[in-house]
Amino acid sequence: MPLPNIPGYARLNKTHKYSAAGIAAAGAAAIAFAVVPGGNADAKTTAQDLPNKPVALTSQKADAQAHHEALVKQSALADKQAKQEAAEKKAAAEAAKKKAAEEAAAKKAAEEAAAKKAAEAKAAKERAVKQAASRSATRIETVAAEKTYPDNLDGWIRESLDIMKKKGIPGTYEGIHRNIIRESGGDPRAINNWDINAQNGVPSKGLLQVIAPTFKAYHVEGTAWDAYDPVANITAACNYAADRYGSMDNVNGPY
Repeated sequence: MPLPNIPGYARLNKTHKYSAAGIAAAGAAAIAFAVVPGGNADAKTTAQDLPNKPVALTSQKADAQAHHEALVKQSALADKQAKQEAAEKKAAAEAAKKKAAEEAAAKKAAEEAAAKKAAEAKAAKERAVKQAASRSATRIETVAAEKTYPDNLDGWIRESLDIMKKKGIPGTYEGIHRNIIRESGGDPRAINNWDINAQNGVPSKGLLQVIAPTFKAYHVEGTAWDAYDPVANITAACNYAADRYGSMDNVNGPY
């Protein structure tokens, strides 16, 4: 079927085109009915009625044109609505995409924060372990530094030997013990008031009978400054014997 000669017909949708085609067909039928004689009523038609026919055709055409314009407006409105819906759909898609990106960024940030927190916790735990180990080592060193000795001749000799070892002073337990027994009998308060030193005003004192000048000259740091102190007396005497005889072990008589 040929397209009706109606402006903008090609742009109309299928429904609109059917409507327009129907209107055009109705107009054509009206024209045909007016022109073609038929029936008794048409037989009475005279030449006087002919001038009215163009007026009816013009009215039909005007109605068709008006209907077409209405369809065009409806089509334009439909296009506008379609564009608006497409724009809204696009905006919604962009908003969804933006929201997804924000959620992904937030998730990544949360994961990084969790990883950082875990790393900090691990580092803190490692520091705590190291600090605990350090404290343990310190306690061990403190216990070693606070080693105790019995308050008797055996303890005095052993404490003095530990100090001598740190200071690099030679001597053995046997050598020290032997000379102590000979010099004082193991009495830390022993004093010689009759020999030449006593006559000179500097009597020999303590376990190894050390005179004051010798004690002061060979005093070992970390021990008491009292010549009667057992450990201080032994250590100073051994320091003097090491300087003069090489070691207290080499002393076998008065020195």
